[in-house]
Amino acid sequence: MATCSPTPTPPPAPLTEAAFCAWLGNAASGDAITYHRGALARETCPSLNLLPQDERVRVARLSSRALKLAEAGHVHLVQRRRGFEDYEYVAIARRRPRRISPLLLPRILTEAA
Repeated sequence: MATCSPTPTPPPAPLTEAAFCAWLGNAASGDAITYHRGALARETCPSLNLLPQDERVRVARLSSRALKLAEAGHVHLVQRRRGFEDYEYVAIARRRPRRISPLLLPRILTEAA
C-alpha cells in the first residue's frame, strides 16, 4: 500500500509595512495579525547581525509602525511567548471612533511607502 506524504506548505511571505497598514484599514475591531515571530529586540540589533540588513530594516520599520499605530490608539500590541527566544508579536485592531477620517488609510499607506 502506498503512503501519502503531505505536501509541505510554504512559509508565509514576510509581512511588509504597507501590507500591515492595508490590513489595519480593512480590519474590524478585534481582528488580529501576527506581524513578527522571533526575538524582535535581538533580531533588529545591528551589532548582533542575526538577520541580513534588508530583513533587519524591514522588521525594524514594521515594528516601529506597529508601535506608532498603538500609540495613536489604532491597535493593541500583544506578545506571546512560544519558546526560548521565540515570541509571536500580534497587533489587534481596536474599535474605531465613530468619526474617523475617510483619508486615514491613504495617509498611513503613504507614510509606509
